[in-house]
Order: sequence, then structure tokens, then C-alpha cells
Amino acid sequence: MRLTCPLCGARDRREFTYYGAEDYLNRPAPDAPPQAWDDYLHNRDNPAGVTRDLWYHDMGCSSWLLVTRNTVTHEILAVEAVADRKGGAA
Repeated sequence: MRLTCPLCGARDRREFTYYGAEDYLNRPAPDAPPQAWDDYLHNRDNPAGVTRDLWYHDMGCSSWLLVTRNTVTHEILAVEAVADRKGGAA
């Protein structure tokens, strides 16, 4: 699989680290119950079809990217820098 980084161009996916669904940045409050933290850290959906995921270009420009992809066909539909999004967060 290849991802097209907005700054570096097309790169092998091994240059990136996958961080999960786009809601990864929506952390529970510090005083949230243990179950909320357990769900956040360990329980993930595994949808078949189009997803929006957070990736980090750790072997390149160190950009956070929001990748829209199809988990069935492995087609990459869009890649955008999180910093370029309105508000700067996913």
C-alpha cells in the first residue's frame, strides 16, 4: 500500500505509523471512569469498507495525516494533512 503524503509525495506505507480511527484524538477526560479509558485504549471497531484513519509520517516529514481508505479493496481515496484542516484537529 502506498500513501501520498501532501508534503513528500507517494511513499510506501512502512514510512507511516497507523494510529486508528479519526476519533483517536477524542480522548476521555482525565477523570473519566476506567471503562472509558479501557475502551479508548483497547477496544476498536474493525469496519469493512470506507474508513478515515489517523496516520503519522514518522520516517518522513513528521506530519499527521487523515487517510480515507477502503479496508476491503485497500484503495486510498484521500490523504490530507491534519494541520490543513479547519481547526487543525481531526
